[in-house]
Amino acid sequence: MDSYNIQWKKSAEKDLLNIDHQQISRIIKAIESLITNPFPVQHRKLQGTNKLYRIRVGYYRVIYQVDTNENILTI
Repeated sequence: MDSYNIQWKKSAEKDLLNIDHQQISRIIKAIESLITNPFPVQHRKLQGTNKLYRIRVGYYRVIYQVDTNENILTI
């Protein structure tokens, strides 16, 4: 499987800054794992959308969009 590039929306970066610092490293690791597998076992497709998915990391949800043509993940 191809590796994906991660693009961060400004709103996601801003939200990440408001999270407890101990949890940020767990969230970053989970996002980096999406580079090689954007559809892990625990992913869920968001209803009513074509390309939006979510994964849970503790109490937090990471919402991301997958562009399989360009190999880009937008967080």
